[in-house]
Amino acid sequence: MHASTTPRSGYSLSDIQSLARADMDAVDGLIRRRLASDVVLINQVAEYIIGAGGKRLRPMLLLLAAGALGHRGPDAHQLAAVVEFIHTSTLLHDDVVDESDLRRGRSTANAVWGNATSVLVGDFLYSRSFQLMVELDSMPVQRLLADTTNRIAEGEVLQLLHVRNPDTDEAAYLRVIERKTAVLFAAATRLGAMLAGADEATAQRLHDYGLNLGYAFQIADDVLDYASDAQTLGKNLGDDLAEGKATLPLIHAIRHADPATAGRLRHAIETGDTAALPAVIEAIHATGGLDYSRRRALDYAQRAGTALDGLADNDYVAALRGLSAYAVSRDH
Repeated sequence: MHASTTPRSGYSLSDIQSLARADMDAVDGLIRRRLASDVVLINQVAEYIIGAGGKRLRPMLLLLAAGALGHRGPDAHQLAAVVEFIHTSTLLHDDVVDESDLRRGRSTANAVWGNATSVLVGDFLYSRSFQLMVELDSMPVQRLLADTTNRIAEGEVLQLLHVRNPDTDEAAYLRVIERKTAVLFAAATRLGAMLAGADEATAQRLHDYGLNLGYAFQIADDVLDYASDAQTLGKNLGDDLAEGKATLPLIHAIRHADPATAGRLRHAIETGDTAALPAVIEAIHATGGLDYSRRRALDYAQRAGTALDGLADNDYVAALRGLSAYAVSRDH
């Protein structure tokens, strides 16, 4: 499928993946070549987590943003690989911090090799991403990615401060997901614009698209933790509760439940009591927590779409719009 000036509307995820396939294949090849180390354990762990698949959403966003402005090529492939390495390293570290044992329907790297190995291979992926980045010899690109990785690290610490904290409110929750999720989405789309030589106003549009898409994606993800099932979700249902994370559906429920119910919900967060999960889900439903959270995700998805309004239409722009719809309609 090639970019056209008259895109058809309603791009599904499979349409978007088809549009990006040739470029994504090039990125996957580059990732595998640049993962190689003479330390065998690094190869094993890196291949395990990269090979787990996933939607490769962040590198795809970079490629689509660049394509939307008429740019394709090896530099886009290399930066897309950088973004995926950064994301993958955060997953390795996240699973250790969260003591997770399941991701994308299979055992996490820390469950297989242990925490020390996961942390150190995460460090390898971080540093390899910076090696790849420096090769492109662009100070603006390096500055953006350095700032972004620093913000992500801040987000990890900020989230840690809110673990088992029943007083976490919506504003605090949004500050965490801005840094943990949205800033890397925004960096990916802004990088695409930068590679295309876009002016600052256009780069800002794509940044705003990515940032709002990141919010939408993460809020929708947090809804699924209370509204899906383990087989579909690819991780244990109620993981957020077990880890003492107050996400938006639960924050809303605490704010709107009667005092006795709110007290039980607060206690469930403080203790990470998964035995309380049925009662928590019941309270979330009773207070409209899932519907409220879905509306918030939809609002951010619509803002993402609006950010694209100034761009000339083509298949890549239509694909970006399709991703904003997909973010809030998926089941995993």
